[in-house]
Amino acid sequence: MSAVTTTGEPAPPPARRLLAVVLLVPVVVALALWVFAWPAARIAPQELPVGVAGQASAATQLEQALANRGDAFEVHRYEDEAAAAEAVREREVYGAVVATPRGPELLTASAASPVVAQLLQQAVQGQLPEGTEARVTDVVPAPAGDPRGAALGASVMPMAMAGVAAGALVTLAGLRGGRAAGALLGASALVGLTAAGLAHSWLGALTGDWWAEAGALGLAALAGGATVAGLSALLGRAGLGLGAALIVLLGNAFSGMSSAPEMLPQPVGALGQLLPPGAGASLLRSVAFFDGAGAAVPALTLTAWAVLGLLATVLGRPSRRAPTAAAGGERPEPRAVPAG
Repeated sequence: MSAVTTTGEPAPPPARRLLAVVLLVPVVVALALWVFAWPAARIAPQELPVGVAGQASAATQLEQALANRGDAFEVHRYEDEAAAAEAVREREVYGAVVATPRGPELLTASAASPVVAQLLQQAVQGQLPEGTEARVTDVVPAPAGDPRGAALGASVMPMAMAGVAAGALVTLAGLRGGRAAGALLGASALVGLTAAGLAHSWLGALTGDWWAEAGALGLAALAGGATVAGLSALLGRAGLGLGAALIVLLGNAFSGMSSAPEMLPQPVGALGQLLPPGAGASLLRSVAFFDGAGAAVPALTLTAWAVLGLLATVLGRPSRRAPTAAAGGERPEPRAVPAG
């Protein structure tokens, strides 16, 4: 006798299920490798915002040298060193080259990206005569507890997983309406407080306002959790898989947290900033190291994901397939189940 699913439909034969598993696993592995390995293997500046300042003739030469590297840099001109340093603090540029009587001086912000700061040093040094070195000033240095940004970069995956776990648990627990929204809000708030306590108070990887960091972390978790729960409410079980792939797979790989969004192949870098992990990473950098500069766009992006996800969670209902009708339009008779 063939197996029957809960909807009354015949289950696929074992051979077909075996073939589906054998073929599906390599496809998933290939997709994961492409998503994570391809951007990592193609890391290079793509219109990376940098500044040039100083005397007109010398600054023009520096600007031309950067422009000769194709679309690697997006050059912004500033009047003097003070204006260039302020642009770095406001997250308008990742760094700036200043033409001075002593030679070029490089302003960096390792807190924005240690990888980019090192890249700019190599690019500027390559334009100087043999035996000379450019003076480097780190305008916004990375914290002493995380000088290479490793701990900060590793925080994207846990936040993505926390959001997916919250959305999945709300769905599997059968919570609906206000209870589902309340569970997501409460869980996200606790995630933000816990993550700030670990990253700021214990590891020293964050140096900004503690409560602002907790809020940014909590908002990132809420955006991910509400997205998963909302998709599940609209699409049923398929929504869980879609939400997990969107947040953990694409969002984490395209976040640019370990380098910078402008270091990823385009349009991957721009797409990553529209997903909760990438927006959350940018928001966290802004509130942790730059006093909130550049926080508006990622905060609005996360808020949009959270609001839309909560609305779908409260108003949506997972669709259920109706039992297959028997011949003649009548429902099949339920099979008798022996006692015991």
